[in-house]
Amino acid sequence: MTSSPHGLSEYVDWLSDLKSLIRQTRVKASLAVNLELVWLYWRIGKEILSRQSQQGWGAKVIEQLARDLKTEFPEMRGLSRTNLMYMRAFAEAWPAEPFVHQLGGQIPWRHNCLILDSLKDSEIRQWYVQKTIENGWSRSVLAYQIETQLHLRLGQAQNNFDRTLPAPQSDLAKELVKDPYTFDFLELTDQINERALEKALITHLRDFLVELGVGFAFVGSQYKLDIEGDEFYIDLLFYHTRLHCYVVIELKNTEFRFEYTGQLNGYLAAVDDMVRDAVVDAPTIGLILCKSKKQTMVEYALRGMDTPMSVSTFRTTLPANVLKALPSIEALTQNLALWSTAVDNAIQPPSPSSSPIPSQNP
Repeated sequence: MTSSPHGLSEYVDWLSDLKSLIRQTRVKASLAVNLELVWLYWRIGKEILSRQSQQGWGAKVIEQLARDLKTEFPEMRGLSRTNLMYMRAFAEAWPAEPFVHQLGGQIPWRHNCLILDSLKDSEIRQWYVQKTIENGWSRSVLAYQIETQLHLRLGQAQNNFDRTLPAPQSDLAKELVKDPYTFDFLELTDQINERALEKALITHLRDFLVELGVGFAFVGSQYKLDIEGDEFYIDLLFYHTRLHCYVVIELKNTEFRFEYTGQLNGYLAAVDDMVRDAVVDAPTIGLILCKSKKQTMVEYALRGMDTPMSVSTFRTTLPANVLKALPSIEALTQNLALWSTAVDNAIQPPSPSSSPIPSQNP
């Protein structure tokens, strides 16, 4: 920031305006806390961008601003240098005010910070904002969905829904299935049998439901069907509250085979006749989860099926590109040692620049 008297006067006037803005907004915030708070942060970020551009003020103005605002509003959280950097980044990422009211202001501020930290593409950022609003994701669930690249998996499973379900149910069903499904929370090896995989998923049912998505209600595992004295067992049975139908999931820890769709077709018909209430429930949907599949084989297998089903793959570890991006144990240890030394010597860590965005939470 310039040290000239003229520059100092402009800064003092600007600081006064921001103080008034904060006071006015805090009154409104009691009526619409989150929207007003995010809008306030966007306005401050916009002001920082504008002043830095017009006056040529550098990064130090943010440090000065943080001290002055904290002095004026000592009881107010969120006025740290780090959070002011997030405000600047937020305004830079979303320059249009309607975004704040229609999308960004509909999710908590820390969700916005997480999206800014984790994603660089504006369309992908907006996609996760919209999905967070639709599904009411907590911050940890949002982090998981970003980490597992949900935007690349959702709606990608092969299915026959267009032919076997009426619109708009077919469209909704297609948007609910993924490929692949990520079960890295199980911490299992590839060499496990299907029963062990099923038991592990039930043990981690909460995480499993997060991965399946909003609307899935657990009915049972190894759900018994008695057909003329013969007993058959469905691996996993769910009910979907948005589709208003039962969902049969069959786990196959092998590559996809033709006979899997035949088996699932029988289970779907049996559930429709023996479990489903034809008055209130839509036709039962099936999902085969395989270790791997060949796309052409799945297309052939689904072509002759009149019951709605989908075929996806699953993985029990994170994909190689994600694992490669994670820091090694050695790197984490080295960074921890550097930070410990900095603290011991009362040295401030290097200040993060405006890009990339600081990774600390506000």
